[in-house]
Amino acid sequence: MGKTNRLSDADHLRVSDAVTAAERGTDGEIVTIVTDRSDDYVDIAFCWSIGIALLVLALLAAFPNMLSALLAGSRGGWEHETSIRELLSTTFLFVALSFGLGWLVMRAVSLRLALTPSGVKARRVRNRAIRYFKVGAEARTMKKTGVLLYLSMREHVAEIVADEAVHRAVAPDIWGDAMAALVAHVREGRPGEGMAAAIEQIGAILAEHFPKDHDDPNELPDRLIEL
Repeated sequence: MGKTNRLSDADHLRVSDAVTAAERGTDGEIVTIVTDRSDDYVDIAFCWSIGIALLVLALLAAFPNMLSALLAGSRGGWEHETSIRELLSTTFLFVALSFGLGWLVMRAVSLRLALTPSGVKARRVRNRAIRYFKVGAEARTMKKTGVLLYLSMREHVAEIVADEAVHRAVAPDIWGDAMAALVAHVREGRPGEGMAAAIEQIGAILAEHFPKDHDDPNELPDRLIEL
């Protein structure tokens, strides 16, 4: 996946410092990931290309005289009985060309994102966040009190994913303030500050439910991961 929404070095430092500060009061581990986008949406491009091809097929079926006129024009206007083979071959050609043109146009990632329903994007981001959490946090923490803050820039979607122990102790709506803090800054073009503000809120929640045990090691790196 290409990367167009990169965070600055200052943002990386700001987020890493926020994680370090938030974990001082809790045994919980906070992982932060920012990505340009969570999916390439190739299947969406395929569906739209198929849709364009079907639309062309429907137009040819609805206006068969148009196809006959095109065939007659290709012969310089000479009268000639059009065979079924010619009609079907020409129809196939138009449908194939329309699919190819649609696929070519849909190579633009920005267009694929624009034509993808918001619900689909939200599910893709959620699934990717859970996948990264299972690999990068859940499997690597002994006490199962890890939290992932995940931001997908071009989908404009953020997710908070937590271990089962955290999920049992903290109601999902409690994370609302953290998400609100993140979104408010991201909308104004300050994703690093938004991540830091959300981490502060997450740290306070973890400190309340999982206060710091001074023998607890820092199991995961505090740095921001940008994919």
